[in-house]
Amino acid sequence: MSKKQSIFEPVRMGVSDFIMRNNFSASALWPGPFNEDKLRQWAQGLRKELRADRVSLGMVFMTPDYFECAAQVLEILRVHGQAPLLLGCSGAGLIAGSREMEGQSGVAVSLLALPGADLRGIHLTQSEVEQGRTAGDWHSFTEVAPSQVNGWLLLADPFSFDVEALLRAWEQAYPKIPVQGGLASAGPTEQNTQLYLNGDIFTEGAVALACGGQIELLDVISQGCTPIGETWTITKAERNIIHQIGNRPAYAILAETFESLSPEEQEKTRGNLFIGLVINEYLENFRRGDFLVRNILGGDPVSGSLLVGALPRPGQTLQFQRRDAAAATEDMIALLDRLRAQLAGRKVYGACLFNCNGRGRHLFGHPDHDAGLVQEKIGPLDLTGFFCNGEIGPVGQRNFVHGYTASLALFTGKPPAV
Repeated sequence: MSKKQSIFEPVRMGVSDFIMRNNFSASALWPGPFNEDKLRQWAQGLRKELRADRVSLGMVFMTPDYFECAAQVLEILRVHGQAPLLLGCSGAGLIAGSREMEGQSGVAVSLLALPGADLRGIHLTQSEVEQGRTAGDWHSFTEVAPSQVNGWLLLADPFSFDVEALLRAWEQAYPKIPVQGGLASAGPTEQNTQLYLNGDIFTEGAVALACGGQIELLDVISQGCTPIGETWTITKAERNIIHQIGNRPAYAILAETFESLSPEEQEKTRGNLFIGLVINEYLENFRRGDFLVRNILGGDPVSGSLLVGALPRPGQTLQFQRRDAAAATEDMIALLDRLRAQLAGRKVYGACLFNCNGRGRHLFGHPDHDAGLVQEKIGPLDLTGFFCNGEIGPVGQRNFVHGYTASLALFTGKPPAV
């Protein structure tokens, strides 16, 4: 860092790429290796950007080269960032402001003042998930009743923790309460991650934040797909095999859907076909965000069956989906536009973006795609996050682990009373 550069602008790309400012939050990206003295100054400066008297929550994400000095970083943020509650994890790539930093070293931090918030952080282990707790047991263990939480943030180690098992248990313990977050990541060949809760570092399990009181979490779960063809009803299925759709062989319906596309659309769709399953069948009309997108693992033209990465059921509505850069952009824009309408009258305090490792430059061919769209559509916004090994978020009031997804969690005040 040159002497002429501000500690907030190690690379001059515009202030908004590194700091987003309002009275209730401040976020920034520290690129480069660990430097205790400069990082302390940086944390003090970030705290000054937060004009509120008290920090409620700090979010922190670090690249894996920070593993050995992570404890020092946490201490700096707790003391000089004055964060009484700190939550985060390691990430192969980081997000702050409108910037997505991939393949580089650094730390992404946000400090939030959340008026009227009731926050609680906990650490979970795999053995605790396997104990088969009842809903009441979970309430006792977490010390959080359903009435005390409006949404959860969950960060988990993908190698030691069964997130899907936890989400199934919490579906009973905390029904219809959104859970958002991601699976921690490190290098492409590494199978070790870190989770952060206050000053503690965990290499297994999960850390979770219960958000209650006057603070809610609003979500965007962009699965990167655009629907193709018509909606259909599954008429015969067992386990993860769909035998019939609309009383016809499932494979035949897929083939017809593909053949009905224009040559240009067929070229885009070839190798990028997925299936979307409606979670809430009580909706009058189905639209983006109502479908859980999963892989088509194989198909047999002789038996007419499709093998999918889900457990579909007879009577469930499905629609085939295409996933590519254009579809992912279209999906993200449509969902952010819908979210913007939901924000009328609400105070937005900050946000976290949990992006799949398969997005970013790999999918779009250029940096800052998803973070840039968030800022364009609903910003300026204090935003931090990381690139995940899997993303967590709700579809149809149930929570799932996703892939190739952008999961955006907004800290907002409750809507005004009508």
